[in-house]
Amino acid sequence: MQRSGIICSGAWCVDRNITVDHWPERETVATIQLSQVFGGCPGHNMSTALKRLGVPFAVEGQGLVGDDEHGRLLASICDELGIIRNGLQLRKGIDTSLTYAIAPVSDGRRTHFFQPGSMALLSPDDFDFSTTKCRIAHLGLPGVNAIMDAPWRGDASGWVTALKKAKAAGLKTNMELVSIAPEKTKAVAESFLPLLDTLIINDAEVGAIAGMETVKNSITNVAACKEAMVKIMAAFPLEMITVHFPAGGLVFTRKGEMAESPSVKVPQAEIKGSNGAGDCFAAGILFGHHEGWPIAQSLKLAHASAAMSLRSATTTGAVMNWKDCLAQADAWGWRS
Repeated sequence: MQRSGIICSGAWCVDRNITVDHWPERETVATIQLSQVFGGCPGHNMSTALKRLGVPFAVEGQGLVGDDEHGRLLASICDELGIIRNGLQLRKGIDTSLTYAIAPVSDGRRTHFFQPGSMALLSPDDFDFSTTKCRIAHLGLPGVNAIMDAPWRGDASGWVTALKKAKAAGLKTNMELVSIAPEKTKAVAESFLPLLDTLIINDAEVGAIAGMETVKNSITNVAACKEAMVKIMAAFPLEMITVHFPAGGLVFTRKGEMAESPSVKVPQAEIKGSNGAGDCFAAGILFGHHEGWPIAQSLKLAHASAAMSLRSATTTGAVMNWKDCLAQADAWGWRS
């Protein structure tokens, strides 16, 4: 079977994006300036970012949400954008996962407060790749899913079981992580890295997996990131590793290719929030990877997609067609 498309599996939630006038000290008050309800988590964010970028292939959604107002909102977003949602279950009697993403207007950097809901009930039984015609399965979020993070029927975790299902069905696999304690990141990732074809992570996560310091005092050590990528590639059968950080990004392949690119100089006045920027970056990488683009071209689109997402407090609402993203990125310029 000739495969084409990306199926976005695992975590789906609703974000309540809140912008406040400042980040408050404890027992003080901040004023809410904007509150929006929007889709969130890797399943929603990857699928909607891909569709907004205008990918020329199918995008599917797979996961578990409640048959409630929030679950129906996610379903309606899929329908609006043309995301195939046969695998997105709306289950009665449970609550859809909810995340409060709160950011000060000064810099848009968000802090998340997570209510697990349906995500705590997600299990490998909710993953089915037997009928999809997609080529790539994108999964997430390991580390915050009670059942998926635990051993499952002889496997180290439910994620291992789900990835085995995807591989057995003939799909390539990609996983997204979440920022948790470094030792937990390493332990969780090492269980499923042998089953991944690609990995898209940030500067802190690559260091956690490799057991290295790659970020110090919030400053990325790019040389250390490169060293960590090489170390991970040598230990696991990945085709490609991508690392992103505020000032730029790196891509390293099994063939020994290394691409490096600065990020976009987004005007401060344009920044409304950073929630979902990492997912939009990942969507640009997977778009190019699916289409066989040179890694430098995929990396540039990833930065452009992430930059456009910053113009909204929502995760993917400000992402445009990929050509428009690149044109606007070029107009704003790139970091030196």
